Amino acid sequence: MREILTAGRYFRGKFGETIYKIPVSISGFTCPNIDGTVARGGCIFCENESFSPNLEHKQPKRFYLHPTSENPYLEFQLIQLEAQYKKTRKVLSKKFGAQKFIIYFQSFTNTYAPLATLKTLYTKALSFEGVVGLSIGTRTDSVTEEVIAYLAELSKEHEIWLEYGVQSSSDETLKRINRGHDSANIEKYITLSRQYGLKICAHVIFGLPGETPEMALESVKFALRLGVKSFKFHPLYVVKQTALANDLNRGDFIPISEESYIQTIIKAIKLLPEGVMLQRVSAGIEDATLLSPSWCYTKHQQMFNIREALKKEGLLY
Repeated sequence: MREILTAGRYFRGKFGETIYKIPVSISGFTCPNIDGTVARGGCIFCENESFSPNLEHKQPKRFYLHPTSENPYLEFQLIQLEAQYKKTRKVLSKKFGAQKFIIYFQSFTNTYAPLATLKTLYTKALSFEGVVGLSIGTRTDSVTEEVIAYLAELSKEHEIWLEYGVQSSSDETLKRINRGHDSANIEKYITLSRQYGLKICAHVIFGLPGETPEMALESVKFALRLGVKSFKFHPLYVVKQTALANDLNRGDFIPISEESYIQTIIKAIKLLPEGVMLQRVSAGIEDATLLSPSWCYTKHQQMFNIREALKKEGLLY
C-alpha cells in the first residue's frame, strides 16, 4: 500500500505534531479578473461569497484593494484578521487540542493589494500565538517579483506556501472560463517563485468546460514540470449566481460524473513523484447554492468514495 503524502503527514514529519490551517477572508480583496484590470465578471464558476465561509458581512461597502491604491481600511482588516484567527483557534484547540497553526489567506486574491498592506497583514498573522506559517491563495497574474521576494524573506524563518490557481494549462480552456491570463503567465510566475525558493501549491480543476480527463492530467504534468511541490485537486461544481449556472441551465455545460472524477484522481495521483504533497482531492458546498452535480453536496460521502477507490489501487490517502 503506497501512503500518499498528505498535508497532515507532511507537517507532522516536519514539525513533529499536527499543524492546523486557519482560513481567513479579508474584506477588500478582489482580483484583476473582477475589477476590470484584465477582465470583468470573474471566472465563470466564481461567486465569491460561496467561497468565503469566514467572512463576516459587517464590512465597508464598495471597498476593493488594488496594488496601486491607498488602503484606508487597514485597521479594520487587522481587526477582522485577528477576530477570525481567535474564533477558529478556540474551536480547534477545544476540539483537537491544537497548538500550532498556519494562517490560510483563502478567499479572493490575497496578493492583489499594495505591498505595504500585504506586509502588515502577513506580519500580523505571523505574530499570533502558535502560528508557524502562512498559506496564501492567489493568481499568477496577481503577483510581482517584489511580492515574491518579500515572501521568500519570510520563508527563511516561517513555513510559507503560495497557492496558485492554475486550474488548467490549456489556453483554450483558460479563455473559455474567462480566466484573464494564459498558460505562459502561469509558467512565468511559478518559475519565478521557484527561483526564489518558495513552496508552491497548484490548484487544478477537473471537469472544466470542454475538457477531457486527459486534458486535466496534462495540467497536472504541466505543473509538475514547473517544480510544483503540492496540489489541490477539485471537481468543478456549479453554484447559483455564476456564469456557469447560466451555461448549465441552457444545457451548454454537463458537470463531471463522480465516477469520471474519481478515475481522473487515481491517474493524477499516480503521476505524482515521491515527496510531492497532495493537500486536497475533493470539493463541494453543502447548502442550497449548489446546483450541480449533486454528488458534490456531501463532502463526507465524497471523501469516503474516493478513499475506497484509492485503496483498491493500493493508495492510502
